[in-house]
Amino acid sequence: MTTGILIIDDEEGVRRSLRKVLEREGYSVYQAENGLSGLDVLKENCDEIEIAVSDFRMPGIDGLETLVEIEKINPEITRIILTGYATMESAIESVNAGIDGFLTKPFDNSELRSRIRECAVRKRLKPFVSEQVLSALQGEKTALSPMKRKATVLFSDIRGFSRLAEKMGPAEISELLNACYFWPLDNIIFEFDGTLDKHIGDGIMGIFGAPFSSSDDAMRAVLSALAMRERMEEVNRKLSGRGINLSIGIGIGTGEVMAGVFGSNRKKEYTVFGSVVNLASRLESIAGEGEILICEDTRREIDGIEVEKLEGISLPGISRRGDVYRVIGKTK
Repeated sequence: MTTGILIIDDEEGVRRSLRKVLEREGYSVYQAENGLSGLDVLKENCDEIEIAVSDFRMPGIDGLETLVEIEKINPEITRIILTGYATMESAIESVNAGIDGFLTKPFDNSELRSRIRECAVRKRLKPFVSEQVLSALQGEKTALSPMKRKATVLFSDIRGFSRLAEKMGPAEISELLNACYFWPLDNIIFEFDGTLDKHIGDGIMGIFGAPFSSSDDAMRAVLSALAMRERMEEVNRKLSGRGINLSIGIGIGTGEVMAGVFGSNRKKEYTVFGSVVNLASRLESIAGEGEILICEDTRREIDGIEVEKLEGISLPGISRRGDVYRVIGKTK
């Protein structure tokens, strides 16, 4: 499916020029001559439009006001301000309004194409991937398109969290999770160039190999898990005086997934689907306190890591056959 882009500018020549350039790039282009008509076009084509580019100075409501209203209609749209008045004041206004990009006239076609692509990718992935991965993705136009690819999926979860949560108030449990669990472990996924897919309750899902893949995806996932376990040991030493212990279990699976941006016009996210996701989740569910469990395919792709084969492991609902291994640590 082609990406829809809405161009809002009171100059017909600018709209015509932008349309010509962007249609060559494969975008489906919608146009409006002012902010109010732009909002009408968006409402009529909300499911198709993913990017809005608006001139800053226009009669009626200006570009910044228009993009603020556009966010109210669909907060997932990438919003870019276009202006010939490159003042610091307008740039600050745009940033404060949460605008995703800022383009100044005049610009050449290559700058326009790359900037729009950069803003769209950054909008989608900034909360989920490291800056290194974002930078590597800037030049890949189809990086977020649905596709099959090999990846390694990691799940982490706190053992006995429900019992712990019952003893705490909402504010206390929120502070504990955010400061002592999500923040340190999310950052570890970024440190190893993984993608932070989502939080599910007290669970964390990370992906290594999508949207940006390399030959050491499985290795980085396992090293990330070891770093997570070590970090939580440090956290628990600090929490011991409060009588709190956040012990985690981790499961890791490797194989083919379907990766891409999925969802509705109200909420879209980059994620992966497939049996590997279920496998990693099952491995996490049976992992004991401090355990890291990996599948056979993951074991084949790691080096310098000591593992122990587990016997008699049953994974209900998992059709894939293969041995399960416990990660002990680095061998060197």
